[in-house]
Amino acid sequence: TVVRKANHAAFKALTKHVPAEDLVEHVEFMQNLLASMVSEARRRKGGVGDGEFLMPGFNMPKGLEPLLPIYQRGILYGSPSIREVSAKGLGECISLTASKFLAGPLIIKMTGPLLRIVGDRNPANVKVSILSTLGLILVKGGPALRAFVPQFQTTFVKALQDQSRQVRLEAIGALGLLMPLSTRVDPLLKELVAGSLRRSDEQVAAVQTATLEALAVVLHKGGRKAKLPDSVPSALRASQELVFQHPDECVREAASKVMGASCALLGEETTTDMLEQILESDDGDDNAEARHGMACACNRILAASVGSKINMELSTKLHEQITDLVIGYTDDDKAAVKEAACVALGAAVGSSQDPASCLRKVDSVFI
Repeated sequence: TVVRKANHAAFKALTKHVPAEDLVEHVEFMQNLLASMVSEARRRKGGVGDGEFLMPGFNMPKGLEPLLPIYQRGILYGSPSIREVSAKGLGECISLTASKFLAGPLIIKMTGPLLRIVGDRNPANVKVSILSTLGLILVKGGPALRAFVPQFQTTFVKALQDQSRQVRLEAIGALGLLMPLSTRVDPLLKELVAGSLRRSDEQVAAVQTATLEALAVVLHKGGRKAKLPDSVPSALRASQELVFQHPDECVREAASKVMGASCALLGEETTTDMLEQILESDDGDDNAEARHGMACACNRILAASVGSKINMELSTKLHEQITDLVIGYTDDDKAAVKEAACVALGAAVGSSQDPASCLRKVDSVFI
C-alpha cells in the first residue's frame, strides 16, 4: 500500500509538471506497457488466468486521476491514431478498475470528452474505440451517469446510421447498456420505429437493419419501462410491415427480432393473434421473401418468453399448426427459407409442452 501511494503521488507530480501535450506522444507506449503488465499478472503462477483482474494501483481513491489529463488530451486534440489509442487506453484502464473507485466526479470527467468528440468526423476505428469505451463507462458508472442519458442516447442513435458496420454494432450494444439508466423509453422507441420505416434514397438496408436490431435490444432490455400505450404496439406494426414484405433478407431477420420482443411484452393474446395471422398469410404463393419472413417470425416468437405460454390447452393446436408450417418450409426451394425454418424448428421444440413428441415429429424431416 505504501508503494502504491508513493507511485500515485509520483505519477500525479509528473502529470502536473510535464504538459499533457508532451505526455500524449507516449500514449501508445503506455498502452503496450499496461497490456504487458496485465498479461504477466494473468499468466504467472497463481495468477487470475482469464478471470477479472483489477490493477492494484488503479483501485485506490482517485487511482486513475493522474492518467486522465493524458487520455483527455489525446481524445480531444490528438491525430486520429492518437485518438484511437487514447480511447482504447482509457477503456482498458476502466476495465481494470472496480466500480467503487470510478464513482462520482471521476467517471463524469471521463465521459464528457468522449461524448464531445465521438460526433466529429472521425474514422470508423476511432468511433469504434470511443463507443466501446462509453459502453464500459456505462457498465461501471451506474447512477452517477443518469444526467448524461439524453446525450448517450443521441450519440448512439446517430451512430446507427454510420457507414461502418462495426460502428453500428457498437451503437446497438451500447443502447442495450444504456437501458438500466434510462427512465424515458417511449421517445427512444418512437424514434427507432420511425427510423426503421423511413424510406428515402439515403436509407440503405444496412442502416435499416441496424435500427431494427437496436429497437429489438431496447424492447428486450427496457421495453417494460414504456408508459405510452402505443409505444410497443407501434414497434410490432413496424415489424409486421417489414418482416413479410421487405426485399432484403437482413432487414426481415432484424424485423423478426422486433416482432418477438414486442410479443413478449404484449402477452399471450397478442402473440396468439400474431401466429394466427402468419398461418392465414401462408397462401402457398411464390413469394420467397414472405416465406422467409414467416419462418424468421415463427422462430423469434416461439423463442421468446411468451412462446411456451401459447402452447396451453386451447392453443396447443395452434402450436402444432405453426410447427407443421415450419416443417413445410424445410423443403423450400430457397436456401434462406430452409435455413430459417431449421432454426425455427428448434424454437418449436423448445416451446412445446411435449418436447419429446414434437422432436419425434421434427426428426422425420431430417432422418
